[in-house]
Amino acid sequence: MSAAAVAPARIGPNAIIQVAAALVQAHGAAVAGRVFAAAGLAPYLAAPPAGMVEEREVIALHRELRRVLDPAAAGAVARVAGGATGDYLLRHRIPLPVQRLLGWLPRRLAARLLVAAIARHAWTFVGSGRLTTAVGRGVVLTIEDCPICRGTHAPAAVCEYYRATFERLFRALVDARTTVRETLCAAVGDGRCRFELEWP
Repeated sequence: MSAAAVAPARIGPNAIIQVAAALVQAHGAAVAGRVFAAAGLAPYLAAPPAGMVEEREVIALHRELRRVLDPAAAGAVARVAGGATGDYLLRHRIPLPVQRLLGWLPRRLAARLLVAAIARHAWTFVGSGRLTTAVGRGVVLTIEDCPICRGTHAPAAVCEYYRATFERLFRALVDARTTVRETLCAAVGDGRCRFELEWP
């Protein structure tokens, strides 16, 4: 078997960098240090990752974020981090002419183009998970084996990081009134995570 065949799945560094920034801002360096140390990622606070990181690191960080903080606080940090990840993508990954084009198009066509782009780059944020998409009157994004909540058991949906990232992108590029709900979550036993995006 080749080395590539057994290489661990990787995820973009924003899943770590933006959590660190949001955590320090909301709870201070000491709490951030506790979370990152518990995840085995303390060096990243001093030297953030410059490239793709192993999926297991993202899984560990988001798990420890929810373990160290109460659910509301962990969700708030994840939302800020997800929104910041969306901002990063808008600044550095989606060319301005493309953003302008999407803004000129009818919403459903803009949504189809954006969903297609998200699907092409899904490996950068779901790692070994699997993304499926559907576009109709709204958008449905479903993640099987979601890394953000993998191995987690919770009474309510916990994938605020993804929800906030999707919301930021669709509000900027499709309709500013977009709402995103996580209607299924593997953490509560649903078997997959499902995000429903709607606009008036």
